[in-house]
Amino acid sequence: MRLEDFDYPLDESLIAQQPIEPRDHARLLVIERRAGAITHERVDALPNLLAAGDLLILNDTQVFPARLFGTKRPSGGKIELLLVRPLTLHRSRDTHCSELQRVVTMGHESKDEGETWEVMIRGKAQPGQQLELPHELFVTVRSAKSGTATIAFPPHLDVLSYAEKAGAVPLPPYIHRVPTEIDRDCYQTIFARRQGAVAAPTAGLHFTHELLKNLSAAGVCVRMVTLHVGPGTFKPVTTSDIREHSMEPEWYDLPEDTVTSIRETQERGGRVIAVGSTVVRVLETAAAKGLPLKAGSGETNLFLYPGYEFKIVDALLTNFHLPKSTLFMLVCAFAGRERMLEAYRLAAAMRYRFYSYGDAMLIL
Repeated sequence: MRLEDFDYPLDESLIAQQPIEPRDHARLLVIERRAGAITHERVDALPNLLAAGDLLILNDTQVFPARLFGTKRPSGGKIELLLVRPLTLHRSRDTHCSELQRVVTMGHESKDEGETWEVMIRGKAQPGQQLELPHELFVTVRSAKSGTATIAFPPHLDVLSYAEKAGAVPLPPYIHRVPTEIDRDCYQTIFARRQGAVAAPTAGLHFTHELLKNLSAAGVCVRMVTLHVGPGTFKPVTTSDIREHSMEPEWYDLPEDTVTSIRETQERGGRVIAVGSTVVRVLETAAAKGLPLKAGSGETNLFLYPGYEFKIVDALLTNFHLPKSTLFMLVCAFAGRERMLEAYRLAAAMRYRFYSYGDAMLIL
């Protein structure tokens, strides 16, 4: 399966640089897979597009300000870090804030040692070198290689709390501007509650409290899963045969109440509608472990591309994705490559907004 088969041309002026306000006024390209019909709606029309008895599943991960700017000591050279995941920690946290740490905690914990984090790094650094971060915080480089490093923080520092004060929102690389305070709210879903993502589950950005209220009134059930989106979501596919590509692992949780709702929805003939590729990957990862579906958590590196047979997801709400990306391959697996290429050509011709802050597509 060739990488170039998942390429498409796009005018860069269509890449959304600012969020849509209000969120649910984003345009919505609706595709009926069986009939092939395409209509144009708005996200706030979802209560009329879905049916009573359908189940809508959202990703409740919370983005944290993982981007930190600093200087190397003693040279004063500039450095930029993106916090990826903790490798050690020195104390437990509350349930929602601790999941990211618990997944990858390893080795002996000591009250005299601070947290050690894997980071992506822009700028050269050497093992043993000190870096000064905002608020006069000094950290030490434990190891470094091209583009990545491990960083030791001081003892007794809550790194996530520090990042909330000192970090910047890690906007995707195709948003060509400096993050602002507005991004702290707009690059976060209204239902985010479990801290740990470095990128937003962008299909969920379109939802408002009013829209969720209207969906409930229409008889659509809403449930949650968690997948902490990592920087691997932007990792390009570099192999000419896409089947040779490997996904970066990401932590997920599938709660028992969501599993129960999926079973009840299927029994009454309703549809399971995933909001975003992250939800798809959680549900299909769990299904790959065997049916009937079971609740649980862990890491997933599931790569979905054409030829995959979906076991749980009946419909998908998603944004428009980069060419040659694993996300575009996922929607091609769900709705067909030729159909998706044609839909993307149509969306571009009609000036839909693309990528994270852009418009959306509903595949029924």
